[in-house]
Amino acid sequence: MSKPFDMELFLAGVLTGSHATRQRHLRQATLIQAEIAERWQRSTPWAWQRKHVIWFLENRTNQLTKNTQYYYLLTVRLLTRRLGKPWAFNI
Repeated sequence: MSKPFDMELFLAGVLTGSHATRQRHLRQATLIQAEIAERWQRSTPWAWQRKHVIWFLENRTNQLTKNTQYYYLLTVRLLTRRLGKPWAFNI
């Protein structure tokens, strides 16, 4: 039996800011992970490709306000920084 992926531990090195900001990033990162895992069967960020993240940003945040979309983009940038990928998103 494998342990569930710990998003808080994964992002620990790149999370900064107030407690509320860190909690928002963790909450959003966990949601991003769940959505990608459900759609693409990629359970950890290490298995993600850029297309998976773009799919989430374009299809799962399109009903949200622009401000909320921006906050998700900030969380995606944290995930990208933690993965060490050179991905850029222009959403």
